[in-house]
Amino acid sequence: MASSPDFVEYVCTQLALAGCVTSRKMFGEYGIYCDDKLIGLVCDNQFFLKPTKAAREQIENPVEVPPYPGAKPSFLIESLDDREELARLVQAGWPELPAKKAKKKQ
Repeated sequence: MASSPDFVEYVCTQLALAGCVTSRKMFGEYGIYCDDKLIGLVCDNQFFLKPTKAAREQIENPVEVPPYPGAKPSFLIESLDDREELARLVQAGWPELPAKKAKKKQ
């Protein structure tokens, strides 16, 4: 089941305190970016945060599951209610994530 654009917009709104949060449609689902770094995915109307050491330390009992079959496990963020906590979580792990790859010129 594909994610609804309304849910993706809600996720981006809830994460907005972390920085410039955007989404991009990817393979029928959505990638979530913060300041041009991929921080997570929305799949089947669920938010998955890319795992980092800093984020792991902030989540009491992280639930790690693959967002789609064959994917590496990510943190399933089940509650999106606390915007400040979400911002702290994203900002803590952001420095560990790789920068956006530049497109090759043809």
